[in-house]
Amino acid sequence: MAKGLFILGTGTDVGKTYVSALLVKCLVEAGYQAGYYKAAQSGAASLSESDAGWVKAVSGTKQETESMVSYSYQTPVSPHLAARLEGGYAHLSVIQSAFAGLCRQMELVTVEGSGGMICPLVYEPNRQLMLLDVIQALRLPVLLVSTAALGSINQVVLTAQYAAANGISLRGILINRYHGGRMEEDNCRMMETLTGLPILGYVAEGAKAFPLPAEVVSSWYGAAD
Repeated sequence: MAKGLFILGTGTDVGKTYVSALLVKCLVEAGYQAGYYKAAQSGAASLSESDAGWVKAVSGTKQETESMVSYSYQTPVSPHLAARLEGGYAHLSVIQSAFAGLCRQMELVTVEGSGGMICPLVYEPNRQLMLLDVIQALRLPVLLVSTAALGSINQVVLTAQYAAANGISLRGILINRYHGGRMEEDNCRMMETLTGLPILGYVAEGAKAFPLPAEVVSSWYGAAD
């Protein structure tokens, strides 16, 4: 059975897909059978133009694009609204089955979340499905992705506290688009101090490869608890 890692962002546009692509690329180049999965995405005209398509192109994984995402919507809004507008509501059982199937084919699976932790995938009067439900169901180690920009301390701490309140254990923090300098260095120190979580790595703006070796990266992956 494969091991997995859930990539959770502090919000939209912190670089979850970018980080996921570099992680999978790092593992593929080291000889692992490494794959990618995202339960739901929106704002993509086709799979080849989607987050999944981009990850495949960058990482070099041989995985079929169709197995990388279960629900894909064209409207660039939150998945729950895109589903309401286009149809095709997400089902947790489908997500679990798709992930399990991928685990039978791969050694290491990188699972990317949608938006931030409080992201509704379905929100209708008779049924709700939140990203939190997916994280809880898959029971994987979780890596929190953030930038170190102004405001990032608040975003990281609130996400970490919400995760803890809902029984989600975070493996650590990954800083994306890291530039260094006094403010970003201090923001990172404050993130560690206020959450008690380690910063596991720093990805520079525009990086073409993950900054840590595959043996370190692979150690972050784990089987479902």
